[in-house]
Amino acid sequence: MAESWSFLDAFEPNFRPLVVIELAKGTKEETLKWFTKRIVDKKANGGAQLLVKPLVTESGDENIYLVGASHLRLLLGAETVGLVKECNDNSMRTFTYSSRKTFKDFADDNHNFLTMAECQYIVKHELENLRAKDEKMIPGYPQAKLYPGKSIVRRLLTSGILVQIFPLHDREELKKLRQSWYGRVKVGYQPLDEIRCYFGETIALYFGFLEYFTFALIPMAVIGIPYYVFAWEDYDKYVMFATFNLLWSTVILEVWKRICAIMTYRWGTLLMKRQFEEPRSGFHGVLGINPVTGREEPVYSSIKRQIRIYLVSLPFVCLCLYFSLYVMMIYFDLEQWALDYHEENESNFSNLMLFVPSIIYAVVIEIMNRIYRYAAEFLTSWENHRLESSYQNHLILKVLVFNFLNCFASLFYIAFVLFDMKLLRQSLATLLITSQILNQFAESLLPYWLQKRHKKRMKKSISSLKTDTDLSLVEQVNLEKEMGTYFGTFDDYLELFLQFGYVSLFSCVYPLAAVFAVLNNITEIYSDALKMCRVYKRPFAEPTANIGVWQLAFETMSVISVVTNCMLIGMSPQVNALFPDSKMDLILTVALVEHLLLAIKFIMAFVIPDKPRDIQIKLARLEFESLEALKQQ
Repeated sequence: MAESWSFLDAFEPNFRPLVVIELAKGTKEETLKWFTKRIVDKKANGGAQLLVKPLVTESGDENIYLVGASHLRLLLGAETVGLVKECNDNSMRTFTYSSRKTFKDFADDNHNFLTMAECQYIVKHELENLRAKDEKMIPGYPQAKLYPGKSIVRRLLTSGILVQIFPLHDREELKKLRQSWYGRVKVGYQPLDEIRCYFGETIALYFGFLEYFTFALIPMAVIGIPYYVFAWEDYDKYVMFATFNLLWSTVILEVWKRICAIMTYRWGTLLMKRQFEEPRSGFHGVLGINPVTGREEPVYSSIKRQIRIYLVSLPFVCLCLYFSLYVMMIYFDLEQWALDYHEENESNFSNLMLFVPSIIYAVVIEIMNRIYRYAAEFLTSWENHRLESSYQNHLILKVLVFNFLNCFASLFYIAFVLFDMKLLRQSLATLLITSQILNQFAESLLPYWLQKRHKKRMKKSISSLKTDTDLSLVEQVNLEKEMGTYFGTFDDYLELFLQFGYVSLFSCVYPLAAVFAVLNNITEIYSDALKMCRVYKRPFAEPTANIGVWQLAFETMSVISVVTNCMLIGMSPQVNALFPDSKMDLILTVALVEHLLLAIKFIMAFVIPDKPRDIQIKLARLEFESLEALKQQ
């Protein structure tokens, strides 16, 4: 590929803006010249060999730049990042410029061979890999230190010189996507391939999982409705429902792995090689030598990090868990007060008052979850993890532990300490429905309303501009740079994780949990689609082969659901009647059944392959061909 770079010219007659770079207002002229020169410089000189064009604003400041790339540059970049594309023989292979003619739909004049999301991902990769050579600092900013190999973009971000980098929307493509995605209410599948082409694999996989999970909930909902209608107070009959619940929670997660493999193979990300992780932008330490790369970079003692984790973060998390339990006990005091009030004043108003403590508690839970999330992010950042993956894993662990206890501790207490199935049913219904309403409002409706107001104000100010610049582009950039930033699928998966808990842990005492989950997810698909297309900036595409650590989180929840449902079955009068003389026999029997079900669950997980047979064969064939090619070399 090195030979191809020499033929690459920075000139491109039809400049297509892909990415926007916004620098801080008042950025020094020498900094602007140096940074833009590094972007357009040839690869041999340490540049990114991209195209840059300043966007003229009303004030005349040149702090916003549009970045693009020539068609040849993007093709060479596709090889650098290891994109996988479909060949003429219908196989999926890593793209190389030298063998470009063997790939389906490739032509020298076909600029749509790479999707816009892939082009923007390539540009982002090249910008992030702009590295300092012999510079000791950012020109014009002596306090912004550099060293050989340091990412220039990351230093500009941490120094506050670079405000943001974001990909531009394609108005025409976005309009088509909106129309096919949520433009009209319909019963059918989402256009996942189109979502992937526009937003990338990470976003498409989330919507694919949301859709799959919604369809998987339908059997639970269909079975739950008759239980609700005909056997509402007959808890004995919920034994069969709980048993079905156990098998359902295992099968859907194993089947999802296969569906995920099918989708990511078709998209090419199942075959993509894992790239070497660079230090995250917030990582800091004493300058040293990385023993793997041999490059200079910050080094931080792992002992210091462990001290921060176990002596500060862990006690803080435990303190938060204690506070959550304290709030839970206040909730039970309120429940007792509402029950006493109802017994003294039996009326319609007192009936309504029975639900008030649960509603208040559900609101408090959501507030506590959001406050704790900010604290967890601060602590995890303070722990100073070197890699983004390590940072994300520690953050997810902190958030999941707190959210699990905060949302489900009261239900466990009611079920296994108070043994009050009626209160369990009421609390589960109230917590589930209230949390769904609050999430829909906070994540979609409120941001959409605020964005709509801001858009009207921006259009008024844009229309008053007197400039020869393409107003449509100026308007688009100014509108998009003020839009909210989408911080990833973390909160979306967390919401589904908690919903899965409500459905799988205790739904045998409230069969309508799956019904409300289905209704919520249908509206969630439309509200999340609206959010992605109208509320937030377009996120950069991120190639991924699966849903990552969330698969493990859901599987852990399904294991816990086996234990809780077995205990609920053991508490039912129907099962208790089988052991009238010895409670110990009952406990041992329930424990035995629980272990057998867990064994069946793990056997099913082992027996059901993660990848379909045809994909296994295709992957094995590619590995064989790679080994044969190495032998010939």
